[in-house]
This record gives sequence, structure tokens and C-alpha cells, in this order.
Amino acid sequence: MKLRIRGNTIRIRVSQTEMTEIVVTGLVQDFVEFGPGSRLSYRVEVAPKGTISASYEGSCVSVVLTQDAVERWQSPDEISIKGEQPLSGGGNLKILVEKDFACLSPREEAEDGDGDGDGDLFPNPDQIES
Repeated sequence: MKLRIRGNTIRIRVSQTEMTEIVVTGLVQDFVEFGPGSRLSYRVEVAPKGTISASYEGSCVSVVLTQDAVERWQSPDEISIKGEQPLSGGGNLKILVEKDFACLSPREEAEDGDGDGDGDLFPNPDQIES
């Protein structure tokens, strides 16, 4: 799972295995460790009803998706789930959870550093089969 934050936008990309976890268990989570006792967790969870939302509590970024949005997302044509959450000071927090596609050009080293490359990513829709 990849977490990207820029301004008031949260973007999470998930692999095929992580998407399966979301569909089957309703939860996928990961973390980045900065040293002893210092860790940022992030998670995607599914709620039966409600709205797409995000929160930050206890060093954890949580994104909540609705069950109906996740069901639609399983279609090969559906790439992402988008939502917006009003902020108390005005404006909106933009939320985007999307399938992580394999790169079209090879990389020297896996982005996540574990050496598995794009093996678990979704096939890129722009890939031309020969």
C-alpha cells in the first residue's frame, strides 16, 4: 500500500492482494517506522453505510470506504474511489483510493525496496499486448 499526502489530499494505492484483503476482511493496514516508539500507521477500512471519510488519531491515518463503493470498485473498469470531506476551517479534504497499476517501463529497483517489483500490481490498462 502506498500513501501520498499533498496539501489537503490523501491518496492511497493498493495492490491486488491488498484489494482482496479490503474486500474479504474489510481492512488493510501498513505503517512506516521512524525509530523506537515512532511510527505512522495508515489503514483502509470498509463501513456498511455512511460516507467516504478520513481521520487522523493516535499516529494513524484511517480512510473509511463504503461497502457499496468497494463493490463497484471490484469491476475491472473502476480504477478508484473518490470522496471529499468538509474541513472545519473551510475547504475540503480530498480522498482518493485507487488500484496500483504496473509501470509501463521497467524500473531498476522496486519502489518499496522489497525486491518484488510490480508482481502484485494490477495490469496496466495502457499495456499493449503483442
